[in-house]
Amino acid sequence: MNKTTLKEFLDEKVLLYNNTKFIESDPIQIPHLFSKKEDIEIAAFLTATISWGNRTMIIKNAFKMMEYFDKSPYDFIKNHQETDLKVVDNFVHRTFNATDLRQFIKSLQHIYTNHNGLENVLAIKNNETTYKNSIHHLKQLFFEIPHTTRTQKHISDPLKNSAAKRINMFLRWMVRNNKSGVDFGIWNTHNAAHLSCPLDVHSGNVARKLGLLKRKQNDWKALHELDLELRKFDKTDPVKYDFALFGLGVFEKF
Repeated sequence: MNKTTLKEFLDEKVLLYNNTKFIESDPIQIPHLFSKKEDIEIAAFLTATISWGNRTMIIKNAFKMMEYFDKSPYDFIKNHQETDLKVVDNFVHRTFNATDLRQFIKSLQHIYTNHNGLENVLAIKNNETTYKNSIHHLKQLFFEIPHTTRTQKHISDPLKNSAAKRINMFLRWMVRNNKSGVDFGIWNTHNAAHLSCPLDVHSGNVARKLGLLKRKQNDWKALHELDLELRKFDKTDPVKYDFALFGLGVFEKF
């Protein structure tokens, strides 16, 4: 398939999957429960954090977290007391457990109280064109308060060559425009041209079959390679092709 034909093929798949039907079976439905900016951000961040494994279980456990917060995640995060955290004592999603969730609640409180929120912390600086250093910066601030060592693994670090799939997915949700009704586009200080595809086993395998990716590991080096190819197709909104790669991999078993 030549580049022109490949772009046409992928553009068709974007149209097929980038619409509100996608929400019904995707974890993005959790932040769609909310209308307040900070509620959407926090619901999205926590949902993205546990987005690995069975999608039905991800959605179920993300909804459970929102119930712990009385369906007001920002208010809970900002104003909770230590005694309020007992409500999460039985939470577990794979290796992310109650200890981790308590730490995330405290660290998010720190981010919103002392660093003006996630939008500010993840902002790209110094004319950079990707979120590589911004994600590293988030991790530094997230764990600058007393924290459990075990929880550090739940925020990836691109400077250690992680593809940071879940944070890149969260960034897509926040930054991409909401024209199709799927992503939110609520971070007006950010630019969709800087987004990277949430690279996982599905999107990685499809990208390799289509000749968009040669590197075998799904790490930041592979993500950079994929970025360069997708930006040739659309430099202003390259991560829209996540819908095509994900749809082909998960729904069509391409």
